[in-house]
Amino acid sequence: MQFANLGAKLILSARNKDELERVKQNILSKNPDSRIEVLPMDLSAGEESVKQVVHAAESLFSNAGIDYMIHNAAFERPKRGALEENEEGLKATFNVNVIGTINLTRLLAPYMLDRGMGHFVVMSSAAGKVPAPGQAIYSASKHALNGYFASLRSELCTKGIKVTVVCPGPIETPQYSGAASLVQRHSSSSLQKRVSVERCAELTIVAATHGLKEAWISYQPVLTVMYLVQYMPTVGYWLMDKVGAKRLDAAAKKRNTYSWNLMFSGKKSP
Repeated sequence: MQFANLGAKLILSARNKDELERVKQNILSKNPDSRIEVLPMDLSAGEESVKQVVHAAESLFSNAGIDYMIHNAAFERPKRGALEENEEGLKATFNVNVIGTINLTRLLAPYMLDRGMGHFVVMSSAAGKVPAPGQAIYSASKHALNGYFASLRSELCTKGIKVTVVCPGPIETPQYSGAASLVQRHSSSSLQKRVSVERCAELTIVAATHGLKEAWISYQPVLTVMYLVQYMPTVGYWLMDKVGAKRLDAAAKKRNTYSWNLMFSGKKSP
């Protein structure tokens, strides 16, 4: 919506074509002159499938090509202990968060290199910067993403390719999937302050258009932990070691997993 307000031509991609059409119509209702294409894509479908989508995307708008690629796909499972995950969950997470995203990048980047310009905007996570008790596999996938795109930037920055990695904390995302989502929202987002999706999008666009290499978007206490791990890692990791078991306990009881109380309370809640 915010890119449309800025006059950008949009290609909307995800697995659910009906949802993409809903978003398209929502944008057109507010910006009738917007130019929008819907191009369904499943990042986990394999390289050949992604390659066909990239070729189709590059041919849209009279072969104008992709200027900004917003990597926003993610797969996240409910919070659980690191040893409670199984191979199925591991593969499902990495197929979307890492392998699919990297495949899309390496298939699209040559087109950008031919034009001498292009910008990858990567929606990573605070969990890609700091330990995330209860989200070990998700955290691992985001650390992998951060490492890949930092390396890609270093390799291609002299050839016109830019990379902005955005690391949000908890975000208040819209839910459209019925009663189960309502229960989830009541049990989690209502107990903790989250950055609105509109504000996150706004700050992401600001970061990208100003050429920032990395941006953190969150309320406290997540930002404090990120700064400590980044600049005072011994203190940051010590703090997260104190939080770990209590965060798992809070998640199991559907309580706030981003609270200051996790840092300063004594024992796990009964």
